[in-house]
Amino acid sequence: MRPRRLRTLIIVLALAPLLAFADDVQLRPDHPERYTVVRGDTLWDIASRFLKSPWHWPRIWKINQAIRNPHLIYPGDVIVLRYVDGQPELTLLRAEKLNADGSATMAVGAPGGNVFKLQPRVHSEALDQAIPTIPPGAIVPFLTQPLAVGERELEEAGYVTIGLDSRIALGDHSEFYARGVSNRDAEYFQVFRPGKPLKHPETGELLGYEAIYLGDARRLESGDPTKLVVTAVKQEILPTDRLLVAPPRAALPYYYPRPPANRVEGRVISALNAVSEVGPYTVVALSLGRREGLEEGHVLRVMRHVGKHNDPVTRRDYPLPDEESGLVLVFRIFDKVSYGLVMNANRPIHILDAVVTP
Repeated sequence: MRPRRLRTLIIVLALAPLLAFADDVQLRPDHPERYTVVRGDTLWDIASRFLKSPWHWPRIWKINQAIRNPHLIYPGDVIVLRYVDGQPELTLLRAEKLNADGSATMAVGAPGGNVFKLQPRVHSEALDQAIPTIPPGAIVPFLTQPLAVGERELEEAGYVTIGLDSRIALGDHSEFYARGVSNRDAEYFQVFRPGKPLKHPETGELLGYEAIYLGDARRLESGDPTKLVVTAVKQEILPTDRLLVAPPRAALPYYYPRPPANRVEGRVISALNAVSEVGPYTVVALSLGRREGLEEGHVLRVMRHVGKHNDPVTRRDYPLPDEESGLVLVFRIFDKVSYGLVMNANRPIHILDAVVTP
């Protein structure tokens, strides 16, 4: 491996060909020339400091594959705005490479004049210390839960029958019996209750069923019935609630906010916690999924359908254009459904509001 002291500090590789041009990127009028990353920042926060549209970040973010973990940004790193051929670029000065005064030493006569002179030093950094794209607490609980399941997935799963001592409602540390638990090797399970069907609001197509997460359980004894104990509870667990094998613990993904490559149009079909109006950092289900080409990190614009208005002169109704309500960043994808986090909202967002490519 090339010694770290020979690595460059300027990030020079665009993320993808389709994002290579920045001619339509608009900077905020009050953007800084450089910004020092602090703990608690998110990539979305930093992008919002520089750009009017944060999802344009990949268009001007330049990376250098020679830098260890070039996609990640850490507290103490400095984001610098510069212009190349009249176009804005954001580059990274790695924290441990800076001088005591925050500047970087330039190597005289280096190719391009943009190579920094580095001094050998030992440095280590944990991957989980990198700043996240969006607030982790808003999505971590939803990264390993099914959220949306097929029609028969819960029907064919094991189910709770009765707690010890004939207890019906189960809570933390409650031991209970279950039947239909076919996976004999699994030790840990998640408990779910079938929720409402998720249907496309316009076509009526069944997109899946909500799976309401109730808690976690651990197998104590195999057999029929299987004996388990509740290890964590979010809602009261009752007979007929279903058991699915718990997936491995998921690491926090690092999303790159960007618009879909193709135009998509769907609807907000559900909001977790069953609220009728949602705002920032609320998780919503969308009538778009993998089959429509949606990917994790895609940003969609939420549009409020205004409807019609009666013209005071002609006395005839005419359609009013939809108005933007906010932005949603998609963080989990299923075949026909996806889940996104509302990043900002200038008015309340409602179920059945449209979501479209920005």
